[in-house]
Amino acid sequence: MSNKRKAIDIAYQAITYLASSVSLLALSMIVYFVWSNGSGLLNMDLLTKDYHAKYYNGEMVEVGDYSTTLRPSDLDDDIYYSEQYGIGLSDAKDREGNPIILVEYIASDSPMLKLADRNSEDIIALEEGMLISKVAFFDKATALRTFGAEYMVNELDSATDFREIVFTSLGGGIRGSIITTLYLIGMTMAMALPIGVFTAIYLNEFAKKNRITSTLRTLIDTLTGVPSIIYGLMGLAVFVPLTISVTPATSGNLISGSLTLAVILLPVIIKSTEESLKVVPDGLRQASLALGANETQTTFKVVLPSSIPGILTASLLGIGRVIGESAALIFAIGTAVKDDISIFGKSTSLAVHIWSMMTDEPANIELSSTIAIIILMIVLVLNITVKLLSKKFMKPMQ
Repeated sequence: MSNKRKAIDIAYQAITYLASSVSLLALSMIVYFVWSNGSGLLNMDLLTKDYHAKYYNGEMVEVGDYSTTLRPSDLDDDIYYSEQYGIGLSDAKDREGNPIILVEYIASDSPMLKLADRNSEDIIALEEGMLISKVAFFDKATALRTFGAEYMVNELDSATDFREIVFTSLGGGIRGSIITTLYLIGMTMAMALPIGVFTAIYLNEFAKKNRITSTLRTLIDTLTGVPSIIYGLMGLAVFVPLTISVTPATSGNLISGSLTLAVILLPVIIKSTEESLKVVPDGLRQASLALGANETQTTFKVVLPSSIPGILTASLLGIGRVIGESAALIFAIGTAVKDDISIFGKSTSLAVHIWSMMTDEPANIELSSTIAIIILMIVLVLNITVKLLSKKFMKPMQ
């Protein structure tokens, strides 16, 4: 081999390694950015709690009914404990970085477990994990959260009664967005996967090669490259009025969003399934026909089972697109973050929730990064699951 040829080969290898390194570096930087900014907020409360906080205004039911529980020995030093009211408070920050007073502990005989709601006749209870905004007294100044947990505890211990205690649930959770995303995945795949698979079967197994089928394939390829925001406009103009006319929905809803996503996914599923059908050896088809099976039996009992790994891959691509889609859903569903989820109402998926957080002033980068971590973890789990299933279905064919 000449020196010139060796130099050219080395240059090609260097370009290949450089391009691979740049790709790996870019992906690593993205993962590092979202993890460093969002990992601090990643906990079960974020996944299971509502986004909107609930506010309560309480007052003591019986004055003089105090706690007799001494400070538990296992409480951390940074938790300030009121022995009179049997409550432990600490200074913390909410998911947006604002200072809060967090309820860390409540004794079983605390009067805070039985408070009269000033806005109704209900009995409400202060619970661990809630936030106290202020405690208003009759004969002295109000203890606000900005004064800190230690000040509030000292004021409680020096008062025999208080006029009002204002507390809230933590809020800021993404439970509603997770449920919305799961709804969208289920409904979208239920609509798109059967239509896409059967369309691919028709084009690859039954359709004759002519100008019509060639035009269909060209249109499908074209739809793959259409920006998703255009699909969102279609969803707003077609699917939202359609669902309003035939369902109890009054505006954008999960059904219209699922229909929009189904249209987006159809080209992806059709192309992926058709490619998996093409790689099935023709010898299997010919052997089946030679044994007396007709074309339909051969397709659905021989060819289709052999292409299951490809269909699973198409499903993975579809689910990943549903999880990551935002532009189309902004039009088809809306951007209202909801805790009570209905398929006939507005809501936000995880991706749209990120968009909503980033449009705030200032942008909530921490919570957006945390949601991005969750999306990456879901996609990773789906990827591993599909690979394992593909290996399982491939074994009988080997």
